[in-house]
Amino acid sequence: MAVESSFFPFPSEVVVPPAAYLASQGKMNFWLVVFWGTMGSLLGAWFNYILGYKLGRPLLIKYGRFLMISERSLKRAEVFFEKYGGISTFICRLIPVVRQYISLPAGVAKMPAFPFTIYTCLGAGMWVYLLALVGYHVGNNIDLVRRYSEEVGIFALLGGGGLLLYHLLKRRVA
Repeated sequence: MAVESSFFPFPSEVVVPPAAYLASQGKMNFWLVVFWGTMGSLLGAWFNYILGYKLGRPLLIKYGRFLMISERSLKRAEVFFEKYGGISTFICRLIPVVRQYISLPAGVAKMPAFPFTIYTCLGAGMWVYLLALVGYHVGNNIDLVRRYSEEVGIFALLGGGGLLLYHLLKRRVA
């Protein structure tokens, strides 16, 4: 899970559901699967966060033009993270592919470490829990695990998008 949450592409669907399947067979503990999966996700997220925090801004200012990132757009991203960093970190932890990379901009924007950790644990914990439920109930059938994982990802994306929209509209009204 630490590898999955860093920038190396390794799907959590390969790790969590089989572990939860073993829990359903009495060979592992379901709650320890969720706990250690979440802790592994946090460890990988911290790796990316520290990279972004220590190296990100100077590298993006120097080489960002090759990625079509201007200093102005970098400043806008930092302002966005000041306002919505917590909710963005939480929601992005639920979105396949995006969850591996959200820690980098959080680090670049110097999001405070404590909220980053809390929102990462909440989002990653929810993702790991949902995958563990799939593995526990579906078993070792990788095709079904992939199908239900995609559905969980779509559900998380829609729910997270709705939550972000609600949060944005609430701020505009206030």
